[in-house]
Order: sequence, then C-alpha cells, then structure tokens
Amino acid sequence: MLRSKITFDTVREMALALPGVEESTAYGSPAFKVRGKLLAMIPTHRSAEPDSLGVRVDFEQRAELLESAPEIYYAPTHYGSYPIVLVRLLRIDRDALQGLLRMGWNFVTAKRPKR
Repeated sequence: MLRSKITFDTVREMALALPGVEESTAYGSPAFKVRGKLLAMIPTHRSAEPDSLGVRVDFEQRAELLESAPEIYYAPTHYGSYPIVLVRLLRIDRDALQGLLRMGWNFVTAKRPKR
C-alpha cells in the first residue's frame, strides 16, 4: 500500500487542528504558534535538509526520537542548544507526524515554574 506524501499542507491541517494553534512566521518562514510560542516551522538554516519541518520538543524526547528513527529525525549542530527536532517529511507517516505535533504542542503549552 502506498503512503500518501506528507507536504506542508498536511502539516498545516494537522497543526491547526490542535487547540489554540495559529499559522504565523518565524525567521521569515511559515510556522505555527500557540499563544505566540513557536510550535513548528520550516527550518531556514542551511544545515536543514529540504522538505524538513522543525518541531519543538524537550531534549529528552529529542534524544529518544533521534535514537529510535535517525532516518526520519535529525538535529544538526546549529539546532543543538534549542529544544527542537527536525523531521524529514518525505520519510514520516501521518500517524507519526500527528504524534510529533501533539508532543510539540504538549511541550509548548506545559506550565513551567518561573525562574
């Protein structure tokens, strides 16, 4: 059975279905935010591969994703200090992308203690 191709329109549909998500921009690139906080974006740094998406996740979750499926998820050095994982849209399936966006939404909307 053929998988349907994941495009930015697919990402848009999934992201906007999450509570409070709005389409926006980040660094001049299409992005999605929740209450002004970045959720996902098309990465603009030259180290990002074409047809990639950056999704905010915590460092522990990123490490797990990178270890479990390095053919799908990656994190170039430029993004090392940011809580974000890059995903190859041509290699991820719809269910995994939906789960990743939900993981990112949970990370962005989590209540954190003030410092």
